[in-house]
This record gives sequence, C-alpha cells and structure tokens, in this order.
Amino acid sequence: MPPLTSLHLRHLLRHYHLSSPPPPTTFSLCFTPTHLPKTPALPFRLSQRPFSSSQTLNPNNTESPDPAIAQSLSTEISRDPNTDPLSISERLQLSFSHLTKNNALTPSLVLQTLNLSPDAGRTVIGFHHWLIKDSNFEQSDESLAIFVDYFGRRKDFKASHDLLVEGKSVAGVKCFESMIDRLVRAGRTTQVIGFFERMERDYGFKRDKKSLTFVVQKLCENGYASYAEKMVKNLANEIFPDDGICDLLIKGWCVDGKLEEAKRLAGEMYRGGFEIGTMAFNAMLDCVCKLCREKDPFRLESEVEKVLMEMDIRGVPRNVETFNVLISNLCKVRRTEDAMKLYSRIGEWGCCPDETTFLVLIRSLYQAARVGEGDEMIDRMKSAGYGDKLDTKAYYGFLKILCGIERLEHAMSVFEMMKADGCKPGIKTYDLLMGKWCAHNRLDKANVLYNEALSNGVTVTPKEYRVDKKFMKKPKAVKKEKKRETLPEKMARKRRRLKQIRLSFVKKPKKGMRRAL
Repeated sequence: MPPLTSLHLRHLLRHYHLSSPPPPTTFSLCFTPTHLPKTPALPFRLSQRPFSSSQTLNPNNTESPDPAIAQSLSTEISRDPNTDPLSISERLQLSFSHLTKNNALTPSLVLQTLNLSPDAGRTVIGFHHWLIKDSNFEQSDESLAIFVDYFGRRKDFKASHDLLVEGKSVAGVKCFESMIDRLVRAGRTTQVIGFFERMERDYGFKRDKKSLTFVVQKLCENGYASYAEKMVKNLANEIFPDDGICDLLIKGWCVDGKLEEAKRLAGEMYRGGFEIGTMAFNAMLDCVCKLCREKDPFRLESEVEKVLMEMDIRGVPRNVETFNVLISNLCKVRRTEDAMKLYSRIGEWGCCPDETTFLVLIRSLYQAARVGEGDEMIDRMKSAGYGDKLDTKAYYGFLKILCGIERLEHAMSVFEMMKADGCKPGIKTYDLLMGKWCAHNRLDKANVLYNEALSNGVTVTPKEYRVDKKFMKKPKAVKKEKKRETLPEKMARKRRRLKQIRLSFVKKPKKGMRRAL
C-alpha cells in the first residue's frame, strides 16, 4: 500500500533526522543604569521546568535515561492526534521500535518523558498501552504509579481510575499513595473517603491500619482534620486507631490553627486511654506560638510555659523538634538573643541541635546584622556533622538576607565560602548578586560575576538593572562667579534698600479705624 509506505518513510526520517546544533551565541554584558535611556528589559526565567511529578523512583535504579530520547518521545506524545490518521500507539511503534529491542524503556525514561509532556492529556493513555504491549517492558507498581500521578496532577481522576482497574494485578502501595496524595491535594476529600471504602473491592488495595494512617496523615497535612477525625471514628470498629493516628489528628487541627479543637481531641484521647506523644505536643506548641504572634506577641512566653508544663505533667519528653519550634518562632518575632540562649540550653534536656536548628539561627543572625556570629554558627554546623546540609539552596537563602540588609561585601565572602564547600552557584545566585552590585552602581563588580558565570557554564541572560538613587553619582554643581558691580548699579541697589527701610517705618492705618471714619 503506497500510503503506508510513505507514512513509514516519513516517521523513520523524522526519527533519524539529526538537526545540526545552533552556533554558540556570544553575549556582551551591558548593564543599563536608570539615568540612561532605557531599553526594554529582557524576560528572565529562572526555571523552564513546566511540569514535575512528585513520584520518586527506586534509588537502586542507577540508570540515567537519555534526555534526547525523552524529548523525542515527548514531542511525539504532545502532537495533535487529529493531524495523523494513525493512533499514538502505532506512531510510537513506527518511530521508536528500536527502544523496545534495546530494553531502553525504563521507569526513569517514562517519568522524564511525562515531565516534559504537561499538555499531552489523554494521549498518554496510548503511550501507556504501547509500553505494556512491549514484551521487554515489565509493568510494575512503580511504572503504573507514574501514570496515576501524572493524571492526578491534571485532576483527571477518571483516567487514573481506568489505569488502576486495568493494572489491578500490579497496582500496589505506590499506586495507592499516588492516588491518595493527588486526591487530597486537589481538595477532593469526599472522594478520598469513598476511594478508601471501595479500594479493596475495586483496585485490590488492602485496607489496614497502615493505609488508614497514610490517608489520615495526608488529610491532616493539607488542612482537612475534620474529615480525618470523622473517618477514623466511623472506621473505629473495623480498624481501631493507635497513638500515632491520634497524634496525627491533633497535629491536623493545629495545622488548621484550631487550638481549642486540638485540646478537645487531646482530652478525649486521654479519657479513652491513649497516650499523646511528643509530636502532638510540638504541634500544639507551634500553634500556640503562631496564634500569639498574630494576636499578642507579649503573651508568647506565658502561653508556651503552659504547654511545656503540661508536657512535664504528662511525662512527655522534649526532643530537638520541640526546641526547633521555639527557636523558629522566637526568630520570627526578631528575638534572636532569646533564641541563642535557648540554643545554649538544649543539652540540658539531653538533646542535640540538628540541621534545622542551625539553619534557622544562621538566617536569624544574618537578619539581625550579626554577621560574625552567623559565620561562627556555620562553622559549628559543619563541626556538628551537618555540613552536607549546606547546599546551594541554603547558601542562596543566606545571600538573599545579606543582600537585603545591604551587606554586599559580606555576601561576597559567603559566596566564596559557598564555592569552597563545593556548591555550584546557579542562575538565581548570580542574578541576585549582579542585581545588587548594579543597584549600588558598581558595574565593575557585576561584570566580574557575569564573566565568572559564563566561564562556569551558567547562561545568565543580560538584562536591565536599576541603579538605586542614593548610589547614583550626582553631577557637580557649577559655581557661578560673582560679577563685579558698576558704580551706577551699586548706587541703585543702595537706593532700593534705603527705600525698603524707610517704608518699613511708615505707620499704616488699621482697618477698624477706616470703618469708623
């Protein structure tokens, strides 16, 4: 059939055609102060990642897929299906049959392809059918969960339902977690409860305490504590809750900011014979601090003492998370000195600070312009064994604070420290520092950073930066030379001045006297 042959050739040529890469573009940095004629600012996008699935892959799978293959698959999937008489499965078989022979179709490649195809829609179902038809591709709980998560992100839960029904034999814990996570994040709380009730019959998922705990956790984390509590009470005869589920429910009410409901539930749990753990008390402590910060910061200490005293009475030990909650809230109300005193007393309760403690204190010290103590805290963090937590994101947060308080020289020293620790600066870091140096009218410093970024392979787009008015060079005022007066001009000025003095002694009649006359 001639049409089929030409169609085959067209797909094969499209697949094997290698487009030549574009020639490298050289940029010349040109910072434009605001006092010069303005040019349109270039759009500056920090990230071009349009879609990202939260699905995590097996860490044991160390194979990294080829980005070019994923991009080709994504291009084919994202095409309009009405432009081609063939189905998506047939088109993929024509263009990518070599992948099935080389066993190149892995869950990592599937995940990367779907991340690049946010607008493919229901066409992805054809992609899934093409995969499962391949004898070399082994469908698993992990691979099916990627598709469930994709459609859940698009709020297309009908497609997710169809996939789970078709893959009932392989669907497991990951598919269950992906479906629950996406339903909760979409705000479909009633559908979550309905899904849990019929999941054993429709999808083969096991209804037990572990699955119930996961559902309660997701509902409470996203602010649906009332639905979670009602669900637990309705299922109490079938799945009796434990202390962990009770802690999650209390934490959920605290996430909603409803402290009275959390206390009411804690009282019911104590009367029912449950023991409230440290996690629940930490959540109530955080809720108390948040409410005090919003309504009356001066009551923070007294309200915190009540919660800590309740913990001591109940025999609930404090952990490092308890101190992290207190230190974080003290730093949020700019009580850095009190936070440092509390940090020095952590050891009295047998606790050691973790990476959260150090990062919060470093940011607070920098915010309070105590930059020397902030550097010392960084050294303490490294000495405590948490140096690996000082990644690019953490250093960027430090630089943002230092630039905000106009400590650019110290920001550059922290920038050098960042590079010495093996953290590679990205576009956001270079753009932040260059923008600040340009605001200070130091174009030489900004150009040095720009050239450094280019040498490190970071493609920073030149754009217009504003110069702060207080750092702009004011033009020198030209001093006017006094012109020597001639004798007639001098005599005329003296006559005018004498006339002003003479008129100032003239007694003018008052308005009342004029009316009397």
